[in-house]
Amino acid sequence: MTNRSDWDLRFGYLIHDVSRLRRVMFDRELAPLGITRSQWWVLAFISRNDGLPQTQLANELDVGKVALGSLIDRLQAAGLVERIQSEKDRRVKRVFLTPKANELLNHIRPVSDSFNDKILDGIKREEIERVSRTLFKMKRNLIRNAQGVDLDSVTEG
Repeated sequence: MTNRSDWDLRFGYLIHDVSRLRRVMFDRELAPLGITRSQWWVLAFISRNDGLPQTQLANELDVGKVALGSLIDRLQAAGLVERIQSEKDRRVKRVFLTPKANELLNHIRPVSDSFNDKILDGIKREEIERVSRTLFKMKRNLIRNAQGVDLDSVTEG
């Protein structure tokens, strides 16, 4: 019989492994479109929060300012985003999607939907909802036990 600590270890490994495989496979799906998963992730977030200051974007995405800055540099060089200096504070650069980025996102969404359909193949809607609720509870537990974390920033999906 498996003891509890073995199960907990396997459960954590399974979550990690599924996440890792999903990242690797999604990068492969996106490669023909000339974009990485990290770039897509930033573009998708900006599409829901267009015009955020770059520093706030780094905070929201939980990415270092330097790392995000270089990613934004690449997106800007590709013509997918533009940085516009704030009229109120010249130190603040707001990040906006370009029409080219919106067009790319419209091509990526069906790829993403198809990829998610493959992942969820053979899994009933009720099972997906139950697992999602459980994962959100785990996420809240992790955040609740982290010092200095605002629970209001945790979405319920």
